[in-house]
Amino acid sequence: MSHDTPPPAGDAGRPQGAGGTPWDHGRAPVPDPHSGWVAGGVLFAGVLLLCNGVLAILQGISAIAEDDVYERVGSYVYDINLTGWGWVLLVLGVIAAVTGWGLLSNANWARLVGIVLASLSLVAQFLFLPYYPIWAVVVIAIDVFIIWALLSDRPGVTPVG
Repeated sequence: MSHDTPPPAGDAGRPQGAGGTPWDHGRAPVPDPHSGWVAGGVLFAGVLLLCNGVLAILQGISAIAEDDVYERVGSYVYDINLTGWGWVLLVLGVIAAVTGWGLLSNANWARLVGIVLASLSLVAQFLFLPYYPIWAVVVIAIDVFIIWALLSDRPGVTPVG
């Protein structure tokens, strides 16, 4: 086909990367819920959620115990009482640890609760940026992985193909 001739109408003549998709008429591929990556990702998400919960508990206890444990790194738009923030982290941490244990035990309720908790943790760590910016960014990345892994594993769904 020369450069002067327009491509035929429809998806068949559209080159990949020019607005067309290489898969089934624009629908994104569904991850195989039985693949090793997805199953391993859910197991790893359970471990991460359990560890993230325990670390949030410890982080919350230190914020509740003494306000001078954490130092503010510069100014920030959000000004939050550190003791109150410690209670939020403590409660989220306990629920996250229990949910992580539920994921490792293959409990059905734990998947949805894990997605909600990882989302809440992501927002909570964003608000915790002025105290420990590097730690908050690391936990945000872990939360994104947990959300991806739990959304990729959909029991009872057969892959489109």
